[in-house]
This record gives sequence, C-alpha cells and structure tokens, in this order.
Amino acid sequence: MMKHSEWLELYFQKVSESSEEGAAAVRFARGKKIRVGLRRARKSVGAFWTLGRSFYLNTAHYTAESALENSRAWTLFVHEVCHLQQGVLTALSIYGELEAWQIEFRLFKKLAGKKLRPELEELLSLPLTLERETLKRARQLMTKFAGFWYGAWMLPLYPIHKEVLFWVTRKQFD
Repeated sequence: MMKHSEWLELYFQKVSESSEEGAAAVRFARGKKIRVGLRRARKSVGAFWTLGRSFYLNTAHYTAESALENSRAWTLFVHEVCHLQQGVLTALSIYGELEAWQIEFRLFKKLAGKKLRPELEELLSLPLTLERETLKRARQLMTKFAGFWYGAWMLPLYPIHKEVLFWVTRKQFD
C-alpha cells in the first residue's frame, strides 16, 4: 500500500503530464496548498471541492490506483481546480459550472481523441456568457448527462450576488 504523499506526487505528475491545463491546475493546487485525496460521495458526482480548499475524487468511481491511469480522474481535477479559482460565489452557479464543464470536457475530448456524447458536444458549443437562455440550456444539458441528483437544478444561473440583483432589477448581465 502506497503512502498518500507518494500517491499524490504520482497523481500530480500524471495530471501535469496530461496537458498544459493539467500542469496549470497542479501549479495552482501546490501554490494554494489544496488538499487532494479520495472520499465517498453520491454516485452522480465524479469529484468535488470543499470550502476548506480540498479536492476529492469520489471513491464510488475511483481508487488510488485507477486515478493514476484514468484520464477522467485528471480532467475532473482540472474541473474542480477551476471552481477553487473561481471562488465560491461563481463556483456555485450554472455560469461557474459551464466554465468548469467546458474546460474539463474540452480537455477530455483532446485526451480521448474522440467525439463525446451529443449533450456534451452541445455544451462545448455554448458560449460562456451570462445570457440566461444559454445558462438554462447548459443546466438542461448537465442534467441530461449527469442526472437529476447531480443537482444543477439547485444552482442559480448567475453567481448568487448577480442572481439577486437580476431578480430585483430584471436586467441581464453582459
């Protein structure tokens, strides 16, 4: 059984070597001292971040060993680090999810070298914008891919401070 510190170095190496996006995510995680590990979560989640600056792969899908060989485990790291870079207000919005999903699945598509499921291809084609109809479509596509229990329906379209302002003024953001 490998020590956590040994596994973490191997995981960081795999993620870094996968792409420039992976290398940038690892640099950020090292610089901000993000804790990285494996924990159980609901089945609809591949990985998750916490307010305490942690990243976890879901043990329902990954083991320490499989995380070293599975490119999805690397692209999920890039996705969750994107959320940690965004900050909590943006990360907990459909806008924040759209950005992270696009980064993750563009990278996964590049690494896999094949077309993705239709809902992901459509999601990648959406502009990263604060246009509400676009964000509503992104939410539908996320739910179609990840299922109801992924929880996209719970998130505001905009970061919450902008969502509240929208509901007060009814003015969209650019």
